Amino acid sequence: MSVKREDVEKIVEAIGGKDNIEVATHCVTRLRFSLVDESRVDKQALDDNELAKGYFSTQGQFQVIIGPGIVDKAYEEMIAITGGQRASKEDVKAAAIKHKSPVQQFIKTLSDIFIPLLPALVTAGLLLGINNLLTGGGIFFAERSLVEAYPQWADFAAIVNTIASTAFTFLPALVGWSAATRFGGSPLLGVVLGLILVNPGLMSAYEYANALNEGTVPTWNLFGLHINAVGYQGQVLPMLVAAYVLVVIEKWLNRKVPDSLKLLLVAPIALLVTGFLAFIVIGPVTFTLGNWLTEGVVWLFATVPWLGGLLYGGLYAPLVITGMHHTFLAVDLQLINSDAAGHSTFLWPMLALSNIAQGAAALSMMFVIRSQKMKSLSATTSVTAFLGVTEPAVFGVNVRYKYPLFMGMLGSAIGGVLLTMNDVRAFAVGVGGLPGFLAINVGDWGIFFIGMAIALVVPFVGTLVYGKIATRKQIASGEAVEEDLADRDVKKVENAQSPIPASGNDIVDRPAAVSASSATASAHRGGINVLDLPSPIKGEAVLLSAVPDPAFAEKQMGDGIAIEPSEGKVYAPFDGTVAHVIDKSKHAVILEHPTGVQILVHVGIDTVGLKGSGFKAHVATGDIVEEGQVLLEFDMEAIKAAGYPTISPVIVPVGQDIVESVEEIPGSARDGRTPVLRITLAEVGV
Repeated sequence: MSVKREDVEKIVEAIGGKDNIEVATHCVTRLRFSLVDESRVDKQALDDNELAKGYFSTQGQFQVIIGPGIVDKAYEEMIAITGGQRASKEDVKAAAIKHKSPVQQFIKTLSDIFIPLLPALVTAGLLLGINNLLTGGGIFFAERSLVEAYPQWADFAAIVNTIASTAFTFLPALVGWSAATRFGGSPLLGVVLGLILVNPGLMSAYEYANALNEGTVPTWNLFGLHINAVGYQGQVLPMLVAAYVLVVIEKWLNRKVPDSLKLLLVAPIALLVTGFLAFIVIGPVTFTLGNWLTEGVVWLFATVPWLGGLLYGGLYAPLVITGMHHTFLAVDLQLINSDAAGHSTFLWPMLALSNIAQGAAALSMMFVIRSQKMKSLSATTSVTAFLGVTEPAVFGVNVRYKYPLFMGMLGSAIGGVLLTMNDVRAFAVGVGGLPGFLAINVGDWGIFFIGMAIALVVPFVGTLVYGKIATRKQIASGEAVEEDLADRDVKKVENAQSPIPASGNDIVDRPAAVSASSATASAHRGGINVLDLPSPIKGEAVLLSAVPDPAFAEKQMGDGIAIEPSEGKVYAPFDGTVAHVIDKSKHAVILEHPTGVQILVHVGIDTVGLKGSGFKAHVATGDIVEEGQVLLEFDMEAIKAAGYPTISPVIVPVGQDIVESVEEIPGSARDGRTPVLRITLAEVGV
């Protein structure tokens, strides 16, 4: 298939000319642009262009669907026409982010950092919820915990707590790895810096509140400067700032230090300088900010209670995002130990409502989004929030989509006003979420339960209604729906080395029912051949409308079917030729049948962002393959962990004159025996 230069010139003109293009790249199916001004796009001109199969805008990127096999040629023509520089997908994303507001950029950065940590956070959250039920007093027995009533369960609970608390105890190390990766530095240095901030030789951050009340906080004397020797367990903001500083220093040193000395100087100097700054400046500043915030909150509650409830109830979730919520533990403990405060705290009840509100918002997203992976994540993280651990729900779902976060804040703000106006107090801390009522004074239970109802209903209904309306508007305007807006490709992954063998490709044993004749002309109807195409991937065949990508779902690149894979392998569905393999990402392959028909097998959605990590190609462009031969292998769990859907489109690209029609045959394709596509040819091709 060839590309006409004038068609590419018209595309450039339609998107506002070369001066409107900041950065451009391409993947296996489409051109991707970061444009100076998207309002300059002439959509009618794109509709009239034969080369452009479709277009849409998402996350600051304008994408023009060209189709597999020819998009690279169109890209080369475009580079020649515009005189632009070749760019990667990450370059386009980085340029697109510039068009977002500072708040959007901040949220996007947090999303990029925390989404890779979700498996650890979700696991820790669920286990901490179990630990809370086992060790929380008054849940199953009056004034006693389950382990106090049944001491034989104490060690079991202790092991659960050890496993559960590890991810949060060493959270700075996890954040350091992900943040350093996001900022473009060494992930290993990020991990080491995080471990420095939680070194066992430091006082644990969890003990800081008591030590502060008792005046026993340990310090270092650095030439007369006294520095708190306190760790940052469970905290986020100090590590985020420290990681950014570390990467800035590392990049500067890499530019200045000769290559022969980099191994000796870059890492030691970067860690030493950043470590001192973290303990001397970064940590104390964040603690000072936390103390100012604490004092301000106490003053506000004493002066204008309803406003205090509105602000603290509404802003507690953002405090969780930064890790500054830990600073209020000292206030809670101070109030509980104070005679003047009646040995009770007015803050903890609102914390419990915030947990519930964020959980309700995350749960509501199950009924808004279409992605099965995100539905599962919404359900799981909402459970952890209801049990008192909101980080998985906040970072995994609510921050990603933004409006669930704000709906949760609204619900907890309204509940906070109700609680403070009625002076609802807790006599203990430690159990949040739905079990939080057990820490509330019994006389306040009635009002607290009303607050719980508000925290459940307002975020759930608000998220559901807003999400449905937003989705309808996106569909009506042709924009990408919520799965595309989730920024699935959120972290850079090192390019995996999966060499393509020159020969010796393995042929797998295939069922007797699958033979060459199954994919060649299997019937002759009035002189028209029919190709019955077995699934190249084992799994469940579903309609393209189920694919969370408009380019595939709307059949802008051609008819076909999608496979929900049950195995991480792509097989040749017929004897033929490998027309193209994406060398770097190895996530897609184009095969050509002897009749001339080409098919595209695209593993996952947006998996080009993995740069080959989790993929292995067994063939190269131009190879002759036999039916049943393994073409690609892919790690399904690695793809899911990186936030990408594994659903894999199998497309008959448009523009093939030999193709008369394509019929989808959804259903089980687990053994590769049954056909998933029936391709009717316009003429006899064999």
